Amino acid sequence: MRRWVRIAGTVMLALGVLTGAWVFVVWQWKDPFTSLYTLWQQHKLEDQYDDLKQAWGRGESATELASVRANLAAEAARYRRATHRGQAIGRIRVPKLGLNMTVVDGTDDGSLRKGPGRDLRTYMPGQAELVYIAGHRTTYLAPFAHIEKLRRGDSIVLDVPYATFQYVVTGWTIVPADDVARLRSHGREVVTLQACHPRFFATQRYLVYGKPVTVQLADGRTYRYRRRGVTLESTRASLRALPRTAAASPSW
Repeated sequence: MRRWVRIAGTVMLALGVLTGAWVFVVWQWKDPFTSLYTLWQQHKLEDQYDDLKQAWGRGESATELASVRANLAAEAARYRRATHRGQAIGRIRVPKLGLNMTVVDGTDDGSLRKGPGRDLRTYMPGQAELVYIAGHRTTYLAPFAHIEKLRRGDSIVLDVPYATFQYVVTGWTIVPADDVARLRSHGREVVTLQACHPRFFATQRYLVYGKPVTVQLADGRTYRYRRRGVTLESTRASLRALPRTAAASPSW
């Protein structure tokens, strides 16, 4: 009997050590098994998005600011209608997190296993409404694993076929998991990133908010957001070349 007790104790101790080691690995470097699945899905999504971007037709070119804003909103609305759950719709880059992934349409389990997903109840960039993107924090490549590291002024870039949008972080909050009021749009362009909180649990949501700073149209023209809308800044500029300090500088 004592021998079996010692064997059981040794097995339980070994399982405890292995469990602790696994938690540490996931905490530091993400779950390797689900990450492999997401890497495979991301590869497929990248090809899908490249094809979509190449096939997406440009709307009419406009020069008047009012027309530029209207055309941008129309393109965004058309794109929202044309896309569907589980499809690649764009790319997200968050330099502070080292994040550069394809975004999928939808926040259901199947979609989020592929990568960060846009909540279908919200809008596309450029519609002057809420753009809500959720992502895992410990599994499936954990795109928002360290979302809590984001600070005011940090850059968030969303690339869609009709334009590339640069946002800067304005704040963050923690809310209950069932707080669906955060999905309500208030008639202004805002990006919200969402992850479960705390890590390894889903009792709360960690939300990061960003305001738009710059939009680069598909033809290369670049505009800067101001309080009253989008104003012409420069042409043929590259969003990737804009420094963080410059992105955070406009008055609103």
